[in-house]
This record gives sequence, structure tokens and C-alpha cells, in this order.
Amino acid sequence: MTFSADGSVMFAAAALAILITIGLALARAVAGPNLYDRILAVNMVGTKTTLLIAVLGFLTGRPDFLDIALVYALINFVSVIALLRLFRYGHSMRKRRIEGSERKWRGP
Repeated sequence: MTFSADGSVMFAAAALAILITIGLALARAVAGPNLYDRILAVNMVGTKTTLLIAVLGFLTGRPDFLDIALVYALINFVSVIALLRLFRYGHSMRKRRIEGSERKWRGP
């Protein structure tokens, strides 16, 4: 077995480790004892997917994958915040927003 000087074997091993970690996080998402553990596991899958996209971009020699990974990380963050708000406040924030605006504005 020969190792190349550019470190591609190391990054391939890192990609494999990230895939194993994603599998473990998916198992945690399925078997989580409560809802917040499941959401945390889904967030972890999104984070590890971001890492995997970045590593695969390095392995294939396409640095534009890093931009895709950053966009994916932002989408992951916003979606987890939206899920947490959804499960905390109910099906929509519209009713809460209407009630809040009626309380604040009393009129002249």
C-alpha cells in the first residue's frame, strides 16, 4: 500500500469517518427519547453533511464545493431554528403575531 504525498488517503478516511458519524446520528434521530434529541440529531446530520461536502470538494479538486457547503450550513441552521419554533409555539406563528399586535397597539 502506497500513500500519496497530497494527503488524499487521509481525506478519504475522514470522509468515511464522517459517513459513519452520519449513520450514528441517524440512528439517534430514529431512537431518540424525545423530540429535542431528534432535532439535535438531525442538526448533527446537517453539520456532518456540510463537512462531507467540503471534504469531497477537496478530494475531487473542486473548491466551489466549499461555497455549496456554506450555503447548506446556512440552510441547516435556519431550518433547525424554524423547527424548534414550530414545535415550541404550535403550527404557525400567525395567531401569536396577531395577538401580539393587538396587545401592543391600543389606538388613539
